[in-house]
Amino acid sequence: MSDPSIQTFCCHLPGKKNPSISIMSEFNSSGFNTVTLISSLLGCAGAIYQLLPREETLGSRRWFSLTSVRGRQIVKWLALADFMASLGVFLRSLVKIDDYYETTVDEDDTIILCIILAAWIQYFYVVTWAWNLFYAIDTYLAIKKKPGYPKLYHSLAWTVPAALSSIGLAVLYIPDADCHNVGMDTTATYLRLLPNFILTYAAICCVMIACPVIYFITMREVDHIVTSSMGQVTSKERAVIQAVQLRFGLIILAFWLCWLPNLVNGIVVWVSWFDLPRRFVLILWYTMAVLNPLQAFFDSLVYRRANMKIVNPFASRALSVKPTERTPLVQSPVNS
Repeated sequence: MSDPSIQTFCCHLPGKKNPSISIMSEFNSSGFNTVTLISSLLGCAGAIYQLLPREETLGSRRWFSLTSVRGRQIVKWLALADFMASLGVFLRSLVKIDDYYETTVDEDDTIILCIILAAWIQYFYVVTWAWNLFYAIDTYLAIKKKPGYPKLYHSLAWTVPAALSSIGLAVLYIPDADCHNVGMDTTATYLRLLPNFILTYAAICCVMIACPVIYFITMREVDHIVTSSMGQVTSKERAVIQAVQLRFGLIILAFWLCWLPNLVNGIVVWVSWFDLPRRFVLILWYTMAVLNPLQAFFDSLVYRRANMKIVNPFASRALSVKPTERTPLVQSPVNS
């Protein structure tokens, strides 16, 4: 699985007989890591597809522009973070399938490598959540014809996840990373594991709640602009509103689909720490192993624009019309 909060607790070695965490040895199984390997490869492919250079098709008829130049930039940074997170999951799965954690002689090397990969994955996943949130915010600002704040987005999207990850991991691994025996002592378990859970799941919940609210407010503004542009609601205005609703709905659905299992997992793990429902938890973990890395793949679909085509750098092409932030929100139909 790619759950940043559990996988950062990476001392789940099968040889350790702590009953409260013995089930977590499943994370090192070849079957489990084969699943994460495949899903992370799909995630990397989706992110790379999103990062390919694009241009707007000539003569495209745009009644409504959701993804302006600045919106496209946000999507590219989101895709980059998606790629880095999926790449981290891929590398960790590759290492575990290779039985590195079983065959290595130096256990300290095992823990260090695990911490590096876990921190990498957690950090870039939180970054992706931040860019999802900023895309929603910037979309609302674009609809209101207000400027975006790219410098602020970058400063928050890269530094806040670093702070959250650093605090959670520091509590877990400092003064030492010997967390094999955590689980029997309830106080030690909560003091070392709970902070990282809280910080990670708070970030997920923030995006899960904030994005639908922002998109709902944005849709009200879209409805007002589109219906008032010609004083009546025609079939074209309805098509515009439905297209925007579908786009927002798919973005929200993709995020909830990928991360809702993690919230369920967090509740189950902490409520039943000493008596985990094994079958249910394993099904949940395998679901997360599939869906978490696929966030990058889903993002490549829900953030894609139909009127954008991939640029072939080896083909000669005529000058094309480049969208600018001066592009009006609602354009008159061409050749109507």
